[in-house]
Amino acid sequence: MSELFRISGAALRPRLDGRVLSDIDASKKPRLHWIAIASLRIDHRYQRKIVGKASEKNVIDIAAEFDWSKFAPVVVAEIEDGIYSIIDGQHRTTAAALRGIRDVPCLITDADVAAQASAFAAINGKVTAISTMQLHAARVAAGEPEAVALHDACGEAGVTICRYPVASNLMQVGDTLAAVKLARQLARYGRETLVSALSCITKTGDGNAGWVRAPLVEALCATLDAEPSWHADRAALVEAMQTFDLVSNWTAARHAALKDGVGTSAALIELISNHLEKAFAA
Repeated sequence: MSELFRISGAALRPRLDGRVLSDIDASKKPRLHWIAIASLRIDHRYQRKIVGKASEKNVIDIAAEFDWSKFAPVVVAEIEDGIYSIIDGQHRTTAAALRGIRDVPCLITDADVAAQASAFAAINGKVTAISTMQLHAARVAAGEPEAVALHDACGEAGVTICRYPVASNLMQVGDTLAAVKLARQLARYGRETLVSALSCITKTGDGNAGWVRAPLVEALCATLDAEPSWHADRAALVEAMQTFDLVSNWTAARHAALKDGVGTSAALIELISNHLEKAFAA
C-alpha cells in the first residue's frame, strides 16, 4: 500500500489561471455506454487511415494481446440516430473487431465535426509521453520475463534504471537512462557478460556515478564477449579496470570517433581491449 498515492491537483492549482470547478458545465458531461462496432464510423477529414506497416502492426499487436484491462473507452460523438463517429480509439476498436468482439465501451460526447477534430488533435497531441524507463518499470511490475531478467542483472551489478530523465551530475552510483540499450546488450551477450561489463563501471573507483552510458556498456560487453577469459574471474576483471580512466578514455574515444567516422563504442573497444591486454599480461 505504500506505493499507492491519492490523486491531487493541489500543487498545480495556482497555475490554472483562476479556473474553478464552476467553469465546467455538468450538464455536458459525456455518457458511458457499450456501443456496437457496427454503429461506429471514421471521419477521414481529420482521422488517419490505418495504412502502413507501423499502423497495421499496432492493430495486430493490440488484437494479439487483447485484454479489457488495457482497453480505454473509445471517445465518440453521435452524428445521427444510432451512428457514432470515433474521435479517439480507431486502432483499438479495429483490433477488437479483428478479434470478433461486437461491442466496445464508449465515451459519448456532444461535438460537431469541428469540435471532433479539435478533440482529436488535443487527445493525440497532448498525450503525456511515456519514457522507455517508465515502460521498463511497468514491465518489471507486470512480471514480463525480459524486463525482470534485465532488472535482476542490473541489480547484481548495482545498477538502477531510472524511471524518468535525470541529469548526469545528479545521478547516484549505478543510475542509468539506457533501458533499451541495456536490454539489447542482455539479449545479445547474456547475463554474465552484461553484469561483468556493468561491474567494470559501478565497482571501480568511486562508483563512477553518471557513467552507466550506452556506448560504454556496449563497448565493455563486446570486449568481454570477444575475450571470455577476461571476465572468468569477475573480481580480477574489476581489479584490472581500477586503473582505466573513464573520463580521459571517453574523451579520447569521442575524438577518435569523430576523426575516423566510427561510433564512440567502436573506439572504446580498442582502448578497453588494449588496457585489459596489458593488465592481464602483467
